Amino acid sequence: MNKHSISVVIPVGPDETSLEPMLQQLHFLQRAEQVIFVFCPRSEHLSAQLPDTGQVNALTVEAGRARQLNAGAQRVESGFIWFLHLDSQLSNTQWPMLDQSLTRQPDSLHYFKLRFLSDGDGPMWLNSLGANLRSRYLGLPFGDQGFCLSVAQFERLGGYPVEAVYGEDHLFVWRAHQKGVRLTNTGAALTTSARKYLRAGWGRLTLRYQFCWIRQALPQLWLLLKSKWLNT
Repeated sequence: MNKHSISVVIPVGPDETSLEPMLQQLHFLQRAEQVIFVFCPRSEHLSAQLPDTGQVNALTVEAGRARQLNAGAQRVESGFIWFLHLDSQLSNTQWPMLDQSLTRQPDSLHYFKLRFLSDGDGPMWLNSLGANLRSRYLGLPFGDQGFCLSVAQFERLGGYPVEAVYGEDHLFVWRAHQKGVRLTNTGAALTTSARKYLRAGWGRLTLRYQFCWIRQALPQLWLLLKSKWLNT
């Protein structure tokens, strides 16, 4: 039985070629209020692959993950928004664990433990471990960990920053910290594809990501500390 009204938002980037892997998993989202696929002009043709049901909806906006995420969220009038990546791998586990987590902490920003598929290159278990340790001890999960929060909290945070060149999910989490929104791990794992590591090379992409998020985090940490000092 559904305890909460949860709408799912899935952005479809310009380089995607098929929706099929996610479409095969829609039965895991059958309790969703709606599943919103947000296309950009270059991926709009893929909307023809969507099933013709009242639950699955589509819209097209200007390219950019933050813009697409925000546009999908604007279609949700109440309840909770669950942001998923197109290459997320679902199971019977995530929905009930998320539902329970929302019951315990309805005002939190919820996320999942990260697990990578074996379709990448290099020791991806190390990347999973690093992401989960970063989330647990630094409170910095990333978007492939399936953020979920209420419509009210999303609006309070001002949505994803469209001006960000990269790391809009990372900056969104910093907004949550700066505005006192608690982060909560659902306790379940969410698996995602590691195909980008196969294309770019494990070592090169791993080092690039570490450099980028740390560089982006430092000014945000300063803003957080500054706000706390001003409020003491």
